[in-house]
Amino acid sequence: MCCFFTTLLLLGPRFAVLIWWLIRPVYFNAVFTTWIWPLLGIIFLPWTTLMYLILGGTPIVGFDWVWLGLALAADLASYGGGAYGNRDRIPGTSS
Repeated sequence: MCCFFTTLLLLGPRFAVLIWWLIRPVYFNAVFTTWIWPLLGIIFLPWTTLMYLILGGTPIVGFDWVWLGLALAADLASYGGGAYGNRDRIPGTSS
């Protein structure tokens, strides 16, 4: 199971959340009480959504905030890295 989970993480957080939802829909529904938050999370903050699922939807206390912060940093870095990597494609800018 550990190797399967690692493979899912390497394929991407959206794929990992999708497979997790297909395998354990009851757990997914226990963590998220409505469908809008996981949908928005998968679209805009996939690493943070995956980390929230890993934490189990329990009240976030103590060191759990560090894990969520790291996931949020990974999401923001993926957006910032894409923008920085494609900066030469914008007309009128030069490096």
